[in-house]
Amino acid sequence: MTRVVIVDDHGLFRAGVRAELDGRVDLVGEAATVAEAADVVVDTQPEVVLLDVHMPGGGGVAVIEAVGDRAPETHFLALSASDAAEDVIATIRAGARGYVTKNIATDDLVDAIDRVRAGDAVFSPRLAGFVLDSFAGRGGAGGAVSGGDADLDQLTPREVEVLRHIARGYMYKEVALRLGISAKTVEAHVSAVLRKLQLSNRHELSRWAAQRRLQ
Repeated sequence: MTRVVIVDDHGLFRAGVRAELDGRVDLVGEAATVAEAADVVVDTQPEVVLLDVHMPGGGGVAVIEAVGDRAPETHFLALSASDAAEDVIATIRAGARGYVTKNIATDDLVDAIDRVRAGDAVFSPRLAGFVLDSFAGRGGAGGAVSGGDADLDQLTPREVEVLRHIARGYMYKEVALRLGISAKTVEAHVSAVLRKLQLSNRHELSRWAAQRRLQ
């Protein structure tokens, strides 16, 4: 049976997954935080990690980065409530082999685990298009990143959307209304973009976007 670790910050959800997978995989560990997850994965060297995308302290991407090359035979399969394009693409770019949503049937989840262990890429049906569009450099999935610019390729589709609105002169609250998210989320996206692009403020950000005709 496939050796599996479950990473999710909700204990009830982990318990439910354990119950559903009991006898069908070899559950060798579980974790609720990024730090715990990295330690458990390195210690147990599972074949597949079922990985929540949103957790305190950085989420699934942070877990993959924290493990690094210390578990070379381990594959990561995101198991998330989110089907947002930016979450899917960011997780796959970090190194996950697949992404399925938490409403997946048990038989389908077991199949996904086996396929990821074998080296396949596995996605819930509507999510595959996000990844294909992103890596093809097309604008699907809400404005996927362009494959021709290494700096731009660092950004998630949602970060690119926010960047375009900021470059057009919209304030955070206006961007939030247009994108259907909170102003705090907009601020968080802008901070992430500034960090990734090594820029100091939104004026530099607007100039950077203008140079790439992103308005």
